Amino acid sequence: MNQKIPLLFPNAISLTIKREDLLHPFVSGNKFRKLKYNLQQAKIQNKEKLLTFGGAFSNHIAAVAYAGAARGFQTIGIIRGEELRNKINENPTLQFAQECGMHFEFVTRAAYRLKNETSFLDELKQKQGDFYCIPEGGTNALAIQGCQEILTHEDAVFDFVCCAVGTGGTISGIINSILPHQKVLGFPALKGDFLKDEIRNFVQNEQWEIISDYHFGGYGKVNEELVAFINQFYGETQIPLDPIYTGKMVFGVMDLIKKDYFPKNSKILLIHTGGLQGIQGMNLKLKKKQLPTIDTHV
Repeated sequence: MNQKIPLLFPNAISLTIKREDLLHPFVSGNKFRKLKYNLQQAKIQNKEKLLTFGGAFSNHIAAVAYAGAARGFQTIGIIRGEELRNKINENPTLQFAQECGMHFEFVTRAAYRLKNETSFLDELKQKQGDFYCIPEGGTNALAIQGCQEILTHEDAVFDFVCCAVGTGGTISGIINSILPHQKVLGFPALKGDFLKDEIRNFVQNEQWEIISDYHFGGYGKVNEELVAFINQFYGETQIPLDPIYTGKMVFGVMDLIKKDYFPKNSKILLIHTGGLQGIQGMNLKLKKKQLPTIDTHV
């Protein structure tokens, strides 16, 4: 569903947001798209288990746990950080995944970095038995196929399509489905330019740009300015934003408008990739630091 943002912008610019967060209450946004064909493939291969990777507040872990259970799979989450083993009840994301039946294996950060190594995956197969492996964040060729379905014929009117970037799968699917007059802007949620190379592995055109100025210090990092922006945006539009991905992207687009990045009369489409389940966990972290929290409107 596309929703016009009811705010006035200079240079006759218009903003519309695609509410992918409303696709499903528990498998929302890009996670719904990324899992669609992976779950079909797991069924084709007659797999009974799904295994995937994620951190403490991973939207992907929550989505795989729910979607896997709904489709009759056992689910296994390889979680970054051994210290989380005894903190499941303090973590809304892991608690939800566990309630969906996900089995966890907590590993050190050093071991987690081996997640794409054949030897590490072979060890996991010895422990867990046969499984269908979904990469961290869900990004693979089947995920990109699903994300190519985000844009529809009604989106042909837009000049720019903007989305947050995590592992690069969502933006790759969008880049592959845009029209010749359109450009995609990606706003990474984490530091580093390595994502450009990852994206180039999956895309077929150069109508895109990565804007790396709005990560707020890196993955999972937020500050009072971002929290205030998310709360103000909700107050003005009634559209909730998550602080890890979409909130940073919308902040970036608004800032670029102020800096006259976009030509006059530009029509801009923002992709809301979901992730609202992470707000509860982020608020727990903010409260511990005695910082303002995100309005609990979801």
